[in-house]
Amino acid sequence: MPITRSAKKALRTSLKKRDFNLAKKTAVSKAVKAVKKLSVEGKKKEAMAALSLAQKALDKAVKTHALDKNTASRRKSRLSKMLKKLK
Repeated sequence: MPITRSAKKALRTSLKKRDFNLAKKTAVSKAVKAVKKLSVEGKKKEAMAALSLAQKALDKAVKTHALDKNTASRRKSRLSKMLKKLK
């Protein structure tokens, strides 16, 4: 447990930041899972719409520093590559 005033404040802020980052990452993973599920089912049109939402979630996570920009870029690239293979 923190003892000094500044350590107590640092703990409070880090807990708030952790909750915020966790929410962003959860939104990203749900969006990515939706795209993958639709692509496995072969629904290309719905998967493309879900891809747009997933890219938006990834960009928002990067903007708030919940994810690294290269990580988001790699994930977007892999998702779009996966959808290109669909017929």
